[in-house]
Amino acid sequence: MREFGYLRAPDVTGAVALHGADGGTRFLAGGTNLVDLMKAGVERPERLVDVTGLPLGGIEPTAEGGLRIGATVSNSDLAAHPQVRRKYPALSQAVLAGASGQLRNMATVGGNLLQRTRCAYFTDLAQPCNKRTPGSGCPALRGEHRNHAILGATEHCVAVHPSDLGVALAAFDAVVSYETLDGPGEMPLADFYLPVADTPHEETALPTGALITGVTLPPAPVAAHSRYRKVRERASYAFAIGSLAAALDVRDGLVHEVRLAFGAVASRPWRAHAAERALTGGPASAEAFAAAADAELAAAEPLPHNGYKVTLMHNLVVAVLTELAAEAGR
Repeated sequence: MREFGYLRAPDVTGAVALHGADGGTRFLAGGTNLVDLMKAGVERPERLVDVTGLPLGGIEPTAEGGLRIGATVSNSDLAAHPQVRRKYPALSQAVLAGASGQLRNMATVGGNLLQRTRCAYFTDLAQPCNKRTPGSGCPALRGEHRNHAILGATEHCVAVHPSDLGVALAAFDAVVSYETLDGPGEMPLADFYLPVADTPHEETALPTGALITGVTLPPAPVAAHSRYRKVRERASYAFAIGSLAAALDVRDGLVHEVRLAFGAVASRPWRAHAAERALTGGPASAEAFAAAADAELAAAEPLPHNGYKVTLMHNLVVAVLTELAAEAGR
């Protein structure tokens, strides 16, 4: 690891000022991803601005009935918060499904959203990678891609986003707040992550030098009936090979409202709008759930060795929605 400068931010405005528009500066919170990448030589910041002392560690209700989550809230505190567990249980489950207890104690909400892909080609400096070195190529296309994307990928990159938290936030229309030199701003999580296109190194729409200050969850009564299910290659700490955040409101046997977001299948959390449209107003049956899954996965373009993800996600949608529908009928 090469030498770097270290500064401790006095407040939010000061943190943004210390960063400025300097491409060689990074904000440091838990560091559970950034420091690993620095050790590997993938990230080489000239200086770090420590934001762990900023007053961004709270979780509080909004006037509308949602929740406001500060950017430096630890994943452990987020998962354990009574309001999160009651109003957005899938969010708590998603956090608990990610990482180990030690890492959850360190990792923060803002950092979780900004974590980089775990694609082995991205973290191996001996290999080309368009996400790390634009224009160098994507060896995963013809190499090891069993855990890579089946939706929204291009010939420039087939890596997936690793966040479990982001998938649940996507299902509930979360809004990201940030601070820049020009003042505060916000954007829906749906716009936060950029499509791969031919610039996979440009991952978010966050303005240069912006500091994430929090995430707001709008009120969503359906979220109280939600679940997060993660499939991984081993039961202990591992990244997903497929995951689903789902919420379902069934009335008189019909789907009144449904939320679905897929994880580990695209470069960003994948909101399953086609499946939601197919289900809304129709019967809450296994057959309808299967048809909705097929409607969403019709756009899938699997590679030679990851086609299993299409079947996996189909089965995951049917299983989780069937469970939620059965609970609604009790």
